[in-house]
Amino acid sequence: MTKASLLDLVPVRQGSTISTALAEAADLARHAESLGLSRYWVAEHHGMAGIAGAATSLVIQHVAAATQSIRVGAGGIMLPNHAPLVIAEQFGTLAALFPGRIDLGLGRAPGSDQRVAMALRRTLDSDPNAFPRDVVELQSYFADDGRTGIRATPGAGANIEMWILGSSLFGAQLAAMLGLPYAFASHFAPDALDEALAVYRRDFRPSAVLDRPYAMAGFNVFAADTDEQARLLASSMEQSFVALRTGAPGPLPPPVSGYRETLGAQGRTMLDHVLSCSAIGSRETVSREIAAFVERTQVDEIMLTGATFDPEARKRSLSIAIEALETASGVAA
Repeated sequence: MTKASLLDLVPVRQGSTISTALAEAADLARHAESLGLSRYWVAEHHGMAGIAGAATSLVIQHVAAATQSIRVGAGGIMLPNHAPLVIAEQFGTLAALFPGRIDLGLGRAPGSDQRVAMALRRTLDSDPNAFPRDVVELQSYFADDGRTGIRATPGAGANIEMWILGSSLFGAQLAAMLGLPYAFASHFAPDALDEALAVYRRDFRPSAVLDRPYAMAGFNVFAADTDEQARLLASSMEQSFVALRTGAPGPLPPPVSGYRETLGAQGRTMLDHVLSCSAIGSRETVSREIAAFVERTQVDEIMLTGATFDPEARKRSLSIAIEALETASGVAA
């Protein structure tokens, strides 16, 4: 059975505040937990006015403290921004505070530009082996195997579920080589989805962590009582994507009826592409689209995402999505 989880970018709505966004994230995570979802993830982004998850480990602590049993983690930590020892200590602390509930998804994109990387006091290494080396170093700290000559405290022996994230073949190859679970960012970068999953499954090497491949893929869901209402909800994120692609990102805007019709052909084509792994509509529409996606990808887990301007509408959307999951053959929350 395919599991379902939630990715939240902790959106900051126009006219709202970061404090409110963080409170809404905790409320959404409690709702996800009540629906029986497997995990709640937050992603690291920097220098973006509409995303409040930059201090990712702190947001994870905030959400984990507000919930009881749902797994909470990073989807992901952008490892090029950090010394592996620091991440080992941060997530070792989280694992000590919330035993058996912490996930650590690792990505190699900076989640920022060169200026932000410099402000983080990190140099973006062009060596393609830098990210794999950092992942292996981080594994060593958690395993407490002595290979680094340094004992991470906290961190050594921490029970953390580590994932490799990606939107290309690179992450799929690394996850397969290390025998780790793999998550593909198809919710915004769908191009290499099928090939990456095929490479991961073909090249997977069993490890102490996994004896067989375990894959997850991102999927946007905007669900409402009718298709028309769902399309209105989705217009907030559509506006955000257009703003990001045109170099003017900002807080999450309110929905606009008929927004797509205000765009030129190029804008509509861009949205159709970037949101190709999405379901926008009523329960029946969402159930059909999710079932088709799972049938196509054969993923073990689907990571639902999709920000709406109204937090209550987002909770309602998630509830409808779970109802849709229950009617989609072979899919369970």
